[in-house]
Amino acid sequence: MRHCQVKFSTYFHDWLYGQNAYYSNYKTIGKEGDFYTAVSSSKFFGGSIANRILENIENGFLAKDTTILEVGAHHGYLSADIIQFIYTANPDLLKTLSFAIIEKYDHLQEKQKVYFKESFGDTINIKHYKCIEDVKLHNAFIIANEIFDAFPCELVNTKENILEQAFVKNDTIIWEKCEDTELIQICKNNKITKGEVSLGFKWFAQSLKDNIGTFEFITFDYGDEYPRNDFSCRIYQKHNVYPIFDENIDLKQLFKKTDITYDVNFSYLMNCFKEVGIDTIIYETQLKALVRFGIIDLLEILHKNVNEKIYLSETNKVKTLLNPTGMGDRFKMAVFRKS
Repeated sequence: MRHCQVKFSTYFHDWLYGQNAYYSNYKTIGKEGDFYTAVSSSKFFGGSIANRILENIENGFLAKDTTILEVGAHHGYLSADIIQFIYTANPDLLKTLSFAIIEKYDHLQEKQKVYFKESFGDTINIKHYKCIEDVKLHNAFIIANEIFDAFPCELVNTKENILEQAFVKNDTIIWEKCEDTELIQICKNNKITKGEVSLGFKWFAQSLKDNIGTFEFITFDYGDEYPRNDFSCRIYQKHNVYPIFDENIDLKQLFKKTDITYDVNFSYLMNCFKEVGIDTIIYETQLKALVRFGIIDLLEILHKNVNEKIYLSETNKVKTLLNPTGMGDRFKMAVFRKS
């Protein structure tokens, strides 16, 4: 595949999800890995989401026997943190709630099962699905942290009013006039002249709608509300960042060995959900979202029950999530609902 000309999205998919690709093997997240996530920064990220779930159950939008479904769970830390905080707030709910993960790789499913067994014994049973199409639920709360930045994307650029599309040949990016009518229309409708465009966003939204009756879907990712009309596609390796068009990088050497990602265009993402009939009810920064979900209240509860050293340690971790010059403003949250 790498020696023939392919669309950039095909190359991107093969890099992350092909045979022996980056995500097909277990990756460490955090200091020892290539990047940090909110989940690896603080358990209170999951705790604040647990608060949101409890609020939705109390106001009647979610049933007490709803399913908590995570997409892109990696090790399973986020779901486990959510479960732990629900247990602390309302342990009886664990008798009625169900928990599930969408994970395509069998060996990662096994790692998640082992982690939940070690964490909760036989109290919690995790159901696994290979893909969204396998999910058939009446009611669900769905959470995804940093998944849309890993959807294969096309690279587009406008030169002299002509939209060009990126292709890859022999690990070199080349440009040709875009002949993809769907891609051309998406760029026109969303005022995108330069940057990344994923054709998978709308498919994902439609799959959720087709397979789950009512739901709230919350996603966190880095990006902006409106198209930047510039390239953000980049490679992460051991916390070093390399822009995709950096003249000093060798794509052949980095292929499948590193993470490749880009900023999410949230207006385009929300338009994709809107087109299939799913409402966006909240869009805001991660800082505002976690405060909305009660993360400060959770810290106050902790303060009353632990010593000062533990409290200060956890507070510093939460600051990483909320820092306006870091994750707090760089990351955004969108909440989608199908009623």
